[in-house]
Amino acid sequence: MKYALLSTGALIASVAYGTMAVAQTDLTMWYHGAGNEVESNIINQIITDFNASQTDWKVSLQSFPQAAYNDSVTAGALAGNLPDILDVDGPNMPNWAWAGYMQPLQIDESIIADFLPGTKGVWDGKLYSIGLWDAAIALVTRQSYLDELGLRTPTLDQPWTKDEFMAALDAAKASGKFEYAFDPGMAWTGEWYPYAFSPFLQSFGGDIIDRSTYMTAEGALNGEAANAWGEWWQGLFTGGYAQVTQDPADRDGGFAAGKYAFSWNGNWAALGALKTFPDTLFLPAPDFGNGPKIGAASWQFGVSASSQHPDGASAFIQFALQDKYLAAFSNGIGLIPATPSAAAMTDNYKEGGPMAVFFELSAAQGMLRPVTPGYIVESKVFEKVAADIANGANVADTLDAAVDEIDADIAKNNGYGH
Repeated sequence: MKYALLSTGALIASVAYGTMAVAQTDLTMWYHGAGNEVESNIINQIITDFNASQTDWKVSLQSFPQAAYNDSVTAGALAGNLPDILDVDGPNMPNWAWAGYMQPLQIDESIIADFLPGTKGVWDGKLYSIGLWDAAIALVTRQSYLDELGLRTPTLDQPWTKDEFMAALDAAKASGKFEYAFDPGMAWTGEWYPYAFSPFLQSFGGDIIDRSTYMTAEGALNGEAANAWGEWWQGLFTGGYAQVTQDPADRDGGFAAGKYAFSWNGNWAALGALKTFPDTLFLPAPDFGNGPKIGAASWQFGVSASSQHPDGASAFIQFALQDKYLAAFSNGIGLIPATPSAAAMTDNYKEGGPMAVFFELSAAQGMLRPVTPGYIVESKVFEKVAADIANGANVADTLDAAVDEIDADIAKNNGYGH
Protein backbone atom coordinates (compact mmCIF):
# COMPACT_ATOMS: atom_id res chain seq x y z
CA MET A 1 0.00 0.00 0.00
CA LYS A 2 2.83 2.31 0.94
CA TYR A 3 4.52 1.52 -2.39
CA ALA A 4 1.29 2.29 -4.25
CA LEU A 5 0.96 5.66 -2.52
CA LEU A 6 4.52 6.56 -3.37
CA SER A 7 3.97 5.54 -6.97
CA THR A 8 0.81 7.61 -7.17
CA GLY A 9 2.64 10.59 -5.69
CA ALA A 10 5.47 10.20 -8.16
CA LEU A 11 2.98 9.97 -11.02
CA ILE A 12 1.23 13.17 -9.89
CA ALA A 13 4.58 14.96 -9.61
CA SER A 14 5.57 13.70 -13.07
CA VAL A 15 2.32 14.91 -14.62
CA ALA A 16 2.62 18.26 -12.88
CA TYR A 17 6.19 18.72 -14.10
CA GLY A 18 5.20 17.75 -17.64
CA THR A 19 2.28 20.19 -17.58
CA MET A 20 4.58 22.90 -16.26
CA ALA A 21 7.09 22.32 -19.05
CA VAL A 22 4.41 22.30 -21.72
CA ALA A 23 2.99 25.54 -20.27
CA GLN A 24 6.10 27.47 -21.29
CA THR A 25 5.13 29.71 -24.19
CA ASP A 26 7.65 29.91 -27.03
CA LEU A 27 9.28 33.25 -27.79
CA THR A 28 11.48 33.86 -30.82
CA MET A 29 14.47 36.17 -30.95
CA TRP A 30 16.58 37.53 -33.83
CA TYR A 31 20.12 38.70 -33.28
CA HIS A 32 22.76 40.31 -35.48
CA GLY A 33 25.84 38.49 -34.13
CA ALA A 34 26.11 35.35 -36.28
CA GLY A 35 29.74 34.45 -36.81
CA ASN A 36 30.93 35.97 -33.53
CA GLU A 37 31.46 32.91 -31.37
CA VAL A 38 32.11 34.75 -28.11
CA GLU A 39 29.08 36.98 -28.51
CA SER A 40 26.87 34.04 -29.49
CA ASN A 41 27.99 32.06 -26.45
CA ILE A 42 27.01 34.88 -24.10
CA ILE A 43 23.60 35.39 -25.72
CA ASN A 44 22.92 31.65 -25.61
CA GLN A 45 23.90 31.54 -21.93
CA ILE A 46 21.46 34.33 -21.09
CA ILE A 47 18.70 32.48 -22.96
CA THR A 48 19.50 29.21 -21.18
CA ASP A 49 19.49 30.93 -17.79
CA PHE A 50 16.22 32.74 -18.51
CA ASN A 51 14.46 29.61 -19.74
CA ALA A 52 15.52 27.76 -16.58
CA SER A 53 14.62 30.64 -14.25
CA GLN A 54 10.85 30.53 -14.74
CA THR A 55 8.07 28.39 -16.14
CA ASP A 56 6.15 30.80 -18.36
CA TRP A 57 8.44 31.50 -21.32
CA LYS A 58 10.98 29.74 -23.50
CA VAL A 59 13.17 31.81 -25.83
CA SER A 60 14.74 30.39 -28.98
CA LEU A 61 17.37 32.26 -31.00
CA GLN A 62 18.02 32.83 -34.69
CA SER A 63 21.22 34.74 -35.53
CA PHE A 64 22.01 36.65 -38.73
CA PRO A 65 25.25 38.11 -40.08
CA GLN A 66 25.34 41.78 -39.13
CA ALA A 67 25.59 42.91 -42.77
CA ALA A 68 22.30 41.17 -43.62
CA TYR A 69 20.43 41.80 -40.39
CA ASN A 70 18.62 45.09 -41.09
CA ASP A 71 17.44 43.86 -44.48
CA SER A 72 16.16 40.68 -42.85
CA VAL A 73 14.13 42.68 -40.34
CA THR A 74 12.66 44.88 -43.08
CA ALA A 75 11.73 41.81 -45.13
CA GLY A 76 10.28 40.12 -42.06
CA ALA A 77 8.15 43.16 -41.27
CA LEU A 78 6.78 43.30 -44.82
CA ALA A 79 5.98 39.59 -44.68
CA GLY A 80 4.42 39.83 -41.22
CA ASN A 81 7.03 37.42 -39.93
CA LEU A 82 8.95 39.26 -37.22
CA PRO A 83 10.07 37.48 -34.04
CA ASP A 84 9.03 38.47 -30.52
CA ILE A 85 12.44 39.93 -29.59
CA LEU A 86 14.61 42.04 -31.88
CA ASP A 87 17.92 43.70 -31.49
CA VAL A 88 18.28 47.06 -33.16
CA ASP A 89 21.10 49.50 -33.76
CA GLY A 90 20.24 52.45 -31.51
CA PRO A 91 19.95 55.20 -34.15
CA ASN A 92 17.69 52.99 -36.30
CA MET A 93 15.17 52.37 -33.52
CA PRO A 94 13.00 55.50 -34.10
CA ASN A 95 12.50 54.48 -37.73
CA TRP A 96 11.52 50.94 -36.78
CA ALA A 97 9.14 52.21 -34.09
CA TRP A 98 7.57 54.77 -36.44
CA ALA A 99 7.27 52.18 -39.21
CA GLY A 100 5.40 49.82 -36.90
CA TYR A 101 8.13 47.22 -36.45
CA MET A 102 8.41 47.70 -32.67
CA GLN A 103 6.29 48.37 -29.60
CA PRO A 104 7.25 49.99 -26.26
CA LEU A 105 9.00 47.87 -23.67
CA GLN A 106 7.17 46.65 -20.58
CA ILE A 107 10.00 46.81 -18.09
CA ASP A 108 10.51 48.47 -14.72
CA GLU A 109 12.37 51.61 -15.79
CA SER A 110 13.74 52.14 -12.29
CA ILE A 111 16.22 49.34 -12.96
CA ILE A 112 17.78 51.32 -15.83
CA ALA A 113 18.17 54.56 -13.89
CA ASP A 114 21.96 54.13 -13.75
CA PHE A 115 22.38 52.98 -17.35
CA LEU A 116 24.50 55.11 -19.65
CA PRO A 117 22.27 57.58 -21.55
CA GLY A 118 23.29 56.15 -24.92
CA THR A 119 21.89 52.73 -24.03
CA LYS A 120 18.29 53.98 -23.69
CA GLY A 121 16.20 53.93 -26.84
CA VAL A 122 13.38 56.45 -26.40
CA TRP A 123 10.99 57.49 -29.17
CA ASP A 124 7.87 59.66 -28.79
CA GLY A 125 8.34 59.71 -25.03
CA LYS A 126 8.35 55.92 -24.67
CA LEU A 127 11.16 53.41 -24.06
CA TYR A 128 11.37 51.07 -27.04
CA SER A 129 14.81 49.53 -26.56
CA ILE A 130 17.63 49.15 -24.08
CA GLY A 131 21.26 48.23 -24.60
CA LEU A 132 23.59 46.09 -22.54
CA TRP A 133 26.59 48.09 -23.70
CA ASP A 134 27.68 51.26 -25.48
CA ALA A 135 30.68 52.28 -27.55
CA ALA A 136 32.83 55.42 -27.42
CA ILE A 137 35.48 57.12 -29.50
CA ALA A 138 38.65 58.78 -28.27
CA LEU A 139 41.60 60.58 -29.75
CA VAL A 140 44.24 57.89 -29.57
CA THR A 141 47.91 58.83 -29.20
CA ARG A 142 50.96 58.06 -27.05
CA GLN A 143 52.33 59.87 -24.03
CA SER A 144 55.74 59.82 -25.69
CA TYR A 145 54.32 61.67 -28.70
CA LEU A 146 52.86 64.39 -26.49
CA ASP A 147 56.15 64.71 -24.64
CA GLU A 148 58.23 64.88 -27.83
CA LEU A 149 55.89 67.46 -29.37
CA GLY A 150 55.64 69.52 -26.19
CA LEU A 151 51.86 69.20 -25.92
CA ARG A 152 49.56 69.52 -22.92
CA THR A 153 47.69 66.34 -22.02
CA PRO A 154 43.97 67.19 -22.30
CA THR A 155 41.48 65.91 -19.71
CA LEU A 156 37.72 65.49 -19.55
CA ASP A 157 37.52 68.72 -17.54
CA GLN A 158 39.96 70.54 -19.82
CA PRO A 159 39.88 69.08 -23.33
CA TRP A 160 41.86 70.65 -26.11
CA THR A 161 40.30 73.65 -27.78
CA LYS A 162 40.12 73.80 -31.58
CA ASP A 163 43.27 75.93 -31.61
CA GLU A 164 45.11 73.49 -29.34
CA PHE A 165 44.07 70.53 -31.47
CA MET A 166 45.23 72.19 -34.66
CA ALA A 167 48.48 73.21 -32.96
CA ALA A 168 48.98 69.56 -32.02
CA LEU A 169 48.44 68.51 -35.64
CA ASP A 170 50.81 71.25 -36.81
CA ALA A 171 53.48 70.01 -34.40
CA ALA A 172 53.05 66.40 -35.51
CA LYS A 173 53.18 67.41 -39.17
CA ALA A 174 56.26 69.60 -38.67
CA SER A 175 58.10 66.84 -36.82
CA GLY A 176 58.44 64.82 -40.04
CA LYS A 177 58.01 61.67 -37.97
CA PHE A 178 54.59 60.67 -39.31
CA GLU A 179 53.02 60.09 -42.71
CA TYR A 180 49.99 62.01 -41.48
CA ALA A 181 49.29 63.83 -38.25
CA PHE A 182 45.71 62.59 -37.97
CA ASP A 183 43.84 59.42 -38.93
CA PRO A 184 40.07 60.07 -38.85
CA GLY A 185 39.39 56.63 -40.35
CA MET A 186 38.42 57.43 -43.92
CA ALA A 187 38.70 53.78 -44.98
CA TRP A 188 35.57 52.98 -42.98
CA THR A 189 32.28 54.01 -44.55
CA GLY A 190 28.54 53.75 -43.87
CA GLU A 191 27.46 54.49 -40.32
CA TRP A 192 31.02 55.32 -39.29
CA TYR A 193 30.70 58.74 -40.95
CA PRO A 194 27.73 60.09 -38.97
CA TYR A 195 28.82 58.25 -35.81
CA ALA A 196 32.41 59.48 -35.89
CA PHE A 197 32.30 62.76 -37.82
CA SER A 198 28.96 64.43 -37.08
CA PRO A 199 30.05 65.05 -33.45
CA PHE A 200 32.69 67.42 -34.87
CA LEU A 201 29.87 69.29 -36.64
CA GLN A 202 27.83 69.34 -33.43
CA SER A 203 30.79 70.64 -31.44
CA PHE A 204 31.05 73.50 -33.94
CA GLY A 205 27.39 74.27 -33.18
CA GLY A 206 25.74 72.74 -36.24
CA ASP A 207 23.89 69.47 -36.68
CA ILE A 208 22.49 67.09 -39.25
CA ILE A 209 18.94 68.26 -38.43
CA ASP A 210 17.32 71.01 -36.38
CA ARG A 211 16.51 69.03 -33.24
CA SER A 212 14.05 71.61 -31.91
CA THR A 213 11.46 70.38 -34.42
CA TYR A 214 13.11 67.59 -36.46
CA MET A 215 11.22 69.08 -39.41
CA THR A 216 14.11 70.69 -41.30
CA ALA A 217 17.87 70.70 -41.69
CA GLU A 218 17.80 74.37 -42.67
CA GLY A 219 20.15 76.41 -40.52
CA ALA A 220 21.53 73.34 -38.74
CA LEU A 221 23.36 71.73 -41.65
CA ASN A 222 24.00 74.84 -43.73
CA GLY A 223 24.25 77.67 -41.20
CA GLU A 224 27.33 79.59 -40.16
CA ALA A 225 28.48 76.90 -37.72
CA ALA A 226 28.03 74.10 -40.25
CA ASN A 227 29.97 76.03 -42.88
CA ALA A 228 32.77 76.61 -40.37
CA TRP A 229 32.85 72.87 -39.71
CA GLY A 230 32.93 72.14 -43.44
CA GLU A 231 35.85 74.50 -44.08
CA TRP A 232 37.76 72.99 -41.15
CA TRP A 233 36.96 69.42 -42.26
CA GLN A 234 38.12 70.11 -45.79
CA GLY A 235 41.24 71.81 -44.45
CA LEU A 236 42.32 68.61 -42.73
CA PHE A 237 42.84 67.09 -46.18
CA THR A 238 43.92 70.07 -48.25
CA GLY A 239 46.34 70.99 -45.46
CA GLY A 240 47.97 67.58 -45.51
CA TYR A 241 46.98 66.63 -41.96
CA ALA A 242 44.94 63.59 -43.06
CA GLN A 243 44.49 61.44 -46.15
CA VAL A 244 41.25 61.36 -48.14
CA THR A 245 41.76 57.88 -49.57
CA GLN A 246 42.98 55.34 -47.06
CA ASP A 247 43.97 51.71 -47.44
CA PRO A 248 41.89 49.62 -45.00
CA ALA A 249 45.12 48.00 -43.82
CA ASP A 250 46.37 51.41 -42.71
CA ARG A 251 43.16 52.03 -40.81
CA ASP A 252 43.59 48.75 -39.00
CA GLY A 253 47.32 48.92 -38.41
CA GLY A 254 48.58 52.39 -39.27
CA PHE A 255 48.72 53.72 -35.73
CA ALA A 256 50.57 50.64 -34.54
CA ALA A 257 52.99 51.07 -37.45
CA GLY A 258 53.73 54.65 -36.37
CA LYS A 259 52.16 56.23 -39.46
CA TYR A 260 49.84 58.53 -37.50
CA ALA A 261 50.38 60.71 -34.45
CA PHE A 262 46.68 60.76 -33.59
CA SER A 263 43.92 58.30 -34.48
CA TRP A 264 40.16 58.79 -34.08
CA ASN A 265 39.10 55.33 -32.96
CA GLY A 266 36.91 53.44 -30.53
CA ASN A 267 37.13 51.29 -27.44
CA TRP A 268 36.95 48.18 -29.64
CA ALA A 269 40.51 48.95 -30.83
CA ALA A 270 41.87 50.03 -27.45
CA LEU A 271 43.37 46.78 -26.21
CA GLY A 272 45.25 46.27 -29.46
CA ALA A 273 46.74 49.75 -29.21
CA LEU A 274 47.75 49.21 -25.59
CA LYS A 275 49.34 45.89 -26.45
CA THR A 276 51.46 47.57 -29.13
CA PHE A 277 52.27 50.71 -27.13
CA PRO A 278 51.89 50.52 -23.33
CA ASP A 279 52.00 54.35 -23.20
CA THR A 280 48.88 54.67 -25.40
CA LEU A 281 46.52 57.43 -24.29
CA PHE A 282 42.80 57.79 -24.98
CA LEU A 283 42.10 61.51 -25.03
CA PRO A 284 38.72 63.28 -24.96
CA ALA A 285 37.32 64.87 -28.08
CA PRO A 286 38.46 68.44 -28.71
CA ASP A 287 36.04 71.28 -27.99
CA PHE A 288 35.36 73.17 -31.22
CA GLY A 289 33.34 75.83 -29.42
CA ASN A 290 30.12 74.18 -28.26
CA GLY A 291 31.46 71.45 -26.01
CA PRO A 292 33.27 68.22 -26.86
CA LYS A 293 31.05 65.56 -28.45
CA ILE A 294 31.30 61.89 -29.39
CA GLY A 295 28.69 59.50 -30.75
CA ALA A 296 26.51 57.37 -28.48
CA ALA A 297 24.07 54.44 -28.79
CA SER A 298 24.94 50.94 -29.94
CA TRP A 299 22.90 47.74 -30.40
CA GLN A 300 19.87 47.37 -28.15
CA PHE A 301 17.06 44.90 -27.41
CA GLY A 302 13.39 45.57 -28.14
CA VAL A 303 10.02 43.88 -28.75
CA SER A 304 8.48 43.60 -32.20
CA ALA A 305 5.09 45.16 -32.79
CA SER A 306 3.71 41.84 -34.00
CA SER A 307 4.63 39.92 -30.83
CA GLN A 308 1.60 38.37 -29.17
CA HIS A 309 3.56 38.09 -25.94
CA PRO A 310 5.15 41.49 -25.25
CA ASP A 311 5.08 40.74 -21.51
CA GLY A 312 7.23 37.64 -22.00
CA ALA A 313 9.56 39.33 -24.47
CA SER A 314 9.98 42.26 -22.09
CA ALA A 315 10.57 39.86 -19.19
CA PHE A 316 13.46 38.31 -21.11
CA ILE A 317 14.98 41.70 -21.88
CA GLN A 318 14.68 42.78 -18.25
CA PHE A 319 16.33 39.50 -17.19
CA ALA A 320 19.24 40.20 -19.55
CA LEU A 321 19.94 43.55 -17.87
CA GLN A 322 21.64 41.96 -14.87
CA ASP A 323 25.12 43.29 -14.16
CA LYS A 324 26.67 39.85 -14.55
CA TYR A 325 25.56 39.74 -18.17
CA LEU A 326 26.63 43.31 -18.88
CA ALA A 327 30.06 42.44 -17.48
CA ALA A 328 30.20 39.20 -19.47
CA PHE A 329 29.61 41.07 -22.74
CA SER A 330 32.24 43.63 -21.81
CA ASN A 331 34.83 41.03 -20.90
CA GLY A 332 33.94 38.96 -23.96
CA ILE A 333 33.79 41.54 -26.74
CA GLY A 334 35.36 44.65 -25.19
CA LEU A 335 32.39 47.03 -25.30
CA ILE A 336 31.45 49.46 -22.54
CA PRO A 337 29.18 47.96 -19.85
CA ALA A 338 25.96 49.91 -19.41
CA THR A 339 26.20 50.56 -15.65
CA PRO A 340 28.91 51.67 -13.19
CA SER A 341 28.28 48.57 -11.07
CA ALA A 342 28.82 46.29 -14.09
CA ALA A 343 31.93 48.25 -15.06
CA ALA A 344 33.34 47.53 -11.60
CA MET A 345 32.97 43.80 -12.34
CA THR A 346 34.99 43.92 -15.57
CA ASP A 347 38.68 43.47 -16.30
CA ASN A 348 39.08 46.62 -18.39
CA TYR A 349 36.50 49.16 -17.22
CA LYS A 350 36.82 48.86 -13.44
CA GLU A 351 38.42 51.77 -11.61
CA GLY A 352 42.05 51.93 -12.70
CA GLY A 353 41.39 49.55 -15.59
CA PRO A 354 43.13 50.17 -18.91
CA MET A 355 39.89 51.23 -20.64
CA ALA A 356 38.03 52.89 -17.76
CA VAL A 357 38.38 56.24 -19.50
CA PHE A 358 35.93 55.11 -22.20
CA PHE A 359 33.13 54.72 -19.65
CA GLU A 360 33.82 58.28 -18.51
CA LEU A 361 33.94 59.52 -22.11
CA SER A 362 30.62 57.89 -22.93
CA ALA A 363 28.96 59.38 -19.85
CA ALA A 364 30.42 62.87 -20.27
CA GLN A 365 30.65 63.43 -24.03
CA GLY A 366 28.24 60.94 -25.62
CA MET A 367 25.58 62.48 -27.89
CA LEU A 368 22.85 60.53 -29.61
CA ARG A 369 22.56 60.76 -33.34
CA PRO A 370 19.32 62.54 -34.36
CA VAL A 371 16.43 60.71 -32.68
CA THR A 372 14.06 60.62 -35.62
CA PRO A 373 12.75 58.08 -38.13
CA GLY A 374 14.29 60.25 -40.82
CA TYR A 375 17.78 59.43 -39.56
CA ILE A 376 17.83 56.42 -41.91
CA VAL A 377 18.02 58.89 -44.81
CA GLU A 378 19.82 61.70 -43.01
CA SER A 379 22.76 59.47 -42.11
CA LYS A 380 23.36 58.58 -45.75
CA VAL A 381 23.09 62.23 -46.80
CA PHE A 382 25.64 63.20 -44.16
CA GLU A 383 28.00 60.44 -45.24
CA LYS A 384 27.99 61.84 -48.76
CA VAL A 385 28.43 65.39 -47.45
CA ALA A 386 31.50 64.47 -45.41
CA ALA A 387 33.02 62.46 -48.28
CA ASP A 388 32.34 65.14 -50.90
CA ILE A 389 33.76 67.97 -48.80
CA ALA A 390 36.84 65.90 -47.98
CA ASN A 391 37.30 65.38 -51.71
CA GLY A 392 37.23 69.11 -52.40
CA ALA A 393 33.59 69.96 -53.14
CA ASN A 394 32.39 73.50 -52.50
CA VAL A 395 31.38 73.56 -48.85
CA ALA A 396 28.40 75.94 -48.99
CA ASP A 397 26.91 74.38 -52.12
CA THR A 398 27.32 70.86 -50.74
CA LEU A 399 25.61 71.73 -47.46
CA ASP A 400 22.74 73.56 -49.18
CA ALA A 401 22.12 70.59 -51.47
CA ALA A 402 22.13 68.24 -48.47
CA VAL A 403 19.55 70.39 -46.68
CA ASP A 404 17.30 70.30 -49.74
CA GLU A 405 17.56 66.51 -49.92
CA ILE A 406 16.82 66.00 -46.22
CA ASP A 407 13.91 68.44 -46.21
CA ALA A 408 12.40 66.83 -49.29
CA ASP A 409 12.53 63.43 -47.58
CA ILE A 410 10.88 64.81 -44.43
CA ALA A 411 8.11 66.37 -46.51
CA LYS A 412 7.59 63.17 -48.49
CA ASN A 413 7.11 61.29 -45.20
CA ASN A 414 4.75 63.88 -43.68
CA GLY A 415 7.21 64.90 -41.00
CA TYR A 416 7.92 61.35 -39.77
CA GLY A 417 5.41 61.80 -36.95
CA HIS A 418 7.01 64.88 -35.44
